[in-house]
Amino acid sequence: MFTSQGPSLGELAVQALSSVERGYDLLAPKFDATPFRTPDRMLDAVEETLAQHEGSFGSGLDICCGTGAGLPMLRRLCRDRVTGIDLSAGMLAEAARAHPEGVDLVRADALAPPRSLDDSYDLAVSFGAFGHFLPAERPALFAGVHRALRPGGLFAFPIGAPIPPSSPAWWAVAGFDAVMRVRNAVWRPPFVMYYRTFPFGPVRADLTAAGFGVGTVPLEHFGRRPDGTPRWRLVLARRAGTPAG
Repeated sequence: MFTSQGPSLGELAVQALSSVERGYDLLAPKFDATPFRTPDRMLDAVEETLAQHEGSFGSGLDICCGTGAGLPMLRRLCRDRVTGIDLSAGMLAEAARAHPEGVDLVRADALAPPRSLDDSYDLAVSFGAFGHFLPAERPALFAGVHRALRPGGLFAFPIGAPIPPSSPAWWAVAGFDAVMRVRNAVWRPPFVMYYRTFPFGPVRADLTAAGFGVGTVPLEHFGRRPDGTPRWRLVLARRAGTPAG
């Protein structure tokens, strides 16, 4: 899964025993050589689907942007300001090196984004970051996104279909989550990263409670399961109101 340019097992162990912020600071220089980076295939599917269903946008925000994999997509979809926020200074430094022009980068906690971002964006996206937020933190996360969007603004992110217990992948992610729970019970600081804490039903309820109207469209690029349901969907959560201008 890892290339020779990626982190060693020892480096990953040090990261896993650190806080989320410190862990990603350490991992940042080699992050794009790991399987944790959002695949280009996913970014392309989201971009194509948004362009097809929504057209273009004014300004865009990438929440937990990391090294900036999603920023080029936002720049193509958005006519105006594009901003990435992340808690890790190391990840933002890598994003700045990769995207030196046309992007504002802000070090911020997604649970408490700066008020200077309020009512500023027409599109917000996030990729691969939701496992870092416990279910009890989702209301604060979604409230912050809601504040950052203008009336009528859209919060879009991909979400996968539930993995059936008959699949080896179910046991792999369940095992990972169990190990992380034990690690966080016996070691400080905690490293919050879980794969099964973001099911669509509760997420939709929390988005609705935050003031979003919620819909989905299939990401047909990834095909459908035997029962005909899409393997991946794009969640489209819209802040109520009429877009300005």
